[in-house]
Amino acid sequence: MRTTPIAVPTVLAALLLLAACDTGGGDEGGDGKRENTACSVDTVSMEVGPASIAPAAGDTGEVPVSFTNQSAACTLDGFPEVRLAGAGDSATVEVPSTEGATAQKLTLAKGESASFTLTYERGTRGDGAFDAENLQVVLSGTRSFRWTYGPVAADGPSGHKISVSAYQQAGD
Repeated sequence: MRTTPIAVPTVLAALLLLAACDTGGGDEGGDGKRENTACSVDTVSMEVGPASIAPAAGDTGEVPVSFTNQSAACTLDGFPEVRLAGAGDSATVEVPSTEGATAQKLTLAKGESASFTLTYERGTRGDGAFDAENLQVVLSGTRSFRWTYGPVAADGPSGHKISVSAYQQAGD
């Protein structure tokens, strides 16, 4: 039986060439380190309101949260992470995404803005409503704002009538 010799140097060179083309995939650079481009509370200015306040129990209100990137390009991915906190941050309510909303990935260049909106139903104090004192927005860190929009109505034994929209690009 006759065999053909394999050209080891040719095969080895081809494997090395293919390996050199692999950067590790995804957001990694050639050095294998993952770049963190997520927006953070340290790199954006943030503002809450002006709100459309629910004046009485059973009414619906909307609280917009807007922010502007003050640094290098950063990314917002998924839904905003938002909590309501009670007195002394002793109790918190995680705010779920608005039913039927679709998350999107946004990249904000320096100076570009985005926003999201909280929609809530005002409740009656002492009727299972959550009496929030602070709104906490999490973006690779947490920033707190005073919640002055009244108690949030209960939605069954363990939920509350509040939700958060997806991120929306603002401006042009």
